[in-house]
Amino acid sequence: MSGLDKSTPIPTEIKLHQVSRKLEIAFDNGKRFELPYEFLRVYSPSAEVRGHGPGQEVLQVGKKDIEIRKVEPVGAYAVQFTFSDGHDTGLYSWKYLHELGREHAQRWRRYLDAKRAIR
Repeated sequence: MSGLDKSTPIPTEIKLHQVSRKLEIAFDNGKRFELPYEFLRVYSPSAEVRGHGPGQEVLQVGKKDIEIRKVEPVGAYAVQFTFSDGHDTGLYSWKYLHELGREHAQRWRRYLDAKRAIR
């Protein structure tokens, strides 16, 4: 299952900015996002982070200085990142990356609130 349909935005450009630790991604619908590596790591689509069902998510902490070491294409529908902490599971589909871009502010706030709640 590729997750591609006619409405799926397709990236036209993907750049890693190692100094600012941000992924810049442009889509064929004209949208462009800059997503911090930490944000991508804490919202990894892997089972390790998301769990195997609702309520099983695992809050990721200590990822502020994370780096993306490698980006591998997966078919024509996703990429897989290798992070500096060794995490390399989870496929970031084009649809999911676009969703992360659109919802960056809300998701980041939710993450920061969850981190504050455990202190």
